[in-house]
Amino acid sequence: MRSSATVVIIGAGVMGASVACHLALRGCTDVVVLEQFESEVQGSTARSAAGVRHQFSHELNVRLSQYGIARYKNFQGEIGADSGLHQVGYLFLINDEANWNGYREATRMQQALGVRTRLLAPAEIDAIVPDVVHADLIGATYNPDDGFCDPHSVAMGYLARARALGVTVERNAQVRGITHQSGRIVSLDTAQGSISCDTVVNCAGSWAGAVAALAGLEVPILPYRRNVYVTQPTSIIPGQMPLTIDVGTGFWMRKEHDSLIMGLSNPTEPAGYNIAVDWAWLDTVLDAGFARFPRLGDVTLAEKQCWAGCYEITPDHMPILGRHPELPSFINAAGFSGHGIMHAPATGLLMAEEILDGHAHSFDIDPLRIERYRSGSIFERNII
Repeated sequence: MRSSATVVIIGAGVMGASVACHLALRGCTDVVVLEQFESEVQGSTARSAAGVRHQFSHELNVRLSQYGIARYKNFQGEIGADSGLHQVGYLFLINDEANWNGYREATRMQQALGVRTRLLAPAEIDAIVPDVVHADLIGATYNPDDGFCDPHSVAMGYLARARALGVTVERNAQVRGITHQSGRIVSLDTAQGSISCDTVVNCAGSWAGAVAALAGLEVPILPYRRNVYVTQPTSIIPGQMPLTIDVGTGFWMRKEHDSLIMGLSNPTEPAGYNIAVDWAWLDTVLDAGFARFPRLGDVTLAEKQCWAGCYEITPDHMPILGRHPELPSFINAAGFSGHGIMHAPATGLLMAEEILDGHAHSFDIDPLRIERYRSGSIFERNII
């Protein structure tokens, strides 16, 4: 392995790949990406449900999504790879006044930014997703420009472009120690040897908190398991289907080719990296699904195709971006709490600015810096 680089990026998932590519596109190619696994894109990126959406409650998240989805629409021309973007929409089903008021407020904010989210009455839902139980629903929000992409293709596309411009990717290079002195990084000890650098970018996803701890820094990011259950091919929902979320229970579902994929977060499961499918949780998921979509009872589960991955979650479900005040040469780009795929393009752009220009400027990321936890953090309400 190389003994030095200007920038070392920890993690070769979609976030590390985007940061590397954006640095290289601006001429900074003395970059090494360290990946702990035998090949790239093996962590959360590979296990994502791949959703991309504009429907957030915080304006900054909406703006980051607008930028990211626009980049994915033009990914082939800009990066040279297929993003796999399918704009089939997101549909949020709401059955209580408190959530309805929040989603209406968020919809007004999104519309003011030029986003095509609209409010639906319960009777309008069947035209988008048939056979939904809506007797208890107050309404829904729908955006046809939301959807899903191909995270693996996106990450590999970014990495291929970065490599072509001179970036190096080192596999089997788990970081074991970070040495710094007088506020500057000295070296990183990895499974492949030591490497010195001027700047470290923490794109370690589920392991970002542990990586920061190697440098003696406290970064509140923890991994939480999320399960994705897959059905056999079915025709119960003809044509395309938006990613549909039953806000009251948290149950979500969308089509993947002719199958359905679905999930529901377990709020009582403790933090920890775990990618084994939780079969004991399946009954809870199906109970919520059957209550809203009774025809799910006609579908068979494809057990061997189900999977689990991890969200990298922060206390306020917002990412931690930018230089760490205790060690300015250590930059965080992690903690996306399930929103990393859609915000990777903007994050790559912003972290390249943070490194090369001294401060990110295309979007104001000050609300996302770690210092917010000292003065009161912001919070994203529209989480899944």
